[in-house]
Amino acid sequence: QVQLVESGGGLVQAGGSLRLSCAASGTSGNIFSIGAMGWYRQAPGKQRELVATITSGGSTNYADSVKGRFTISRDNAKNAVYLQMNSLKPEDTAVYYCNAVARATAQMGVRGYWGQGTQVTVSS
Repeated sequence: QVQLVESGGGLVQAGGSLRLSCAASGTSGNIFSIGAMGWYRQAPGKQRELVATITSGGSTNYADSVKGRFTISRDNAKNAVYLQMNSLKPEDTAVYYCNAVARATAQMGVRGYWGQGTQVTVSS
């Protein structure tokens, strides 16, 4: 199995910045391979939605609502993905979840893994 641990959430005023981090680790040793990683968010009463994704080669994709404000990056050596969030708005308030598509071991198939989520609150 693959465990994802997020950090960096918190309370910030509108216009401020936050940087989320997510580190992936194997529960039984090194992770065999990690493909795309990404960030999703879920606001109260709403469905979980894509924020940004990044492939192992560095290609990125963003939701229209965050383009120009958020930047996703990753460190393949550390099995980590980051989300730099600038010019935050109250509507960015949500629980942010890290996601990774990975093979935990050579014997396991590819599957998606989720972190536990980190709260981001933007006050007006």
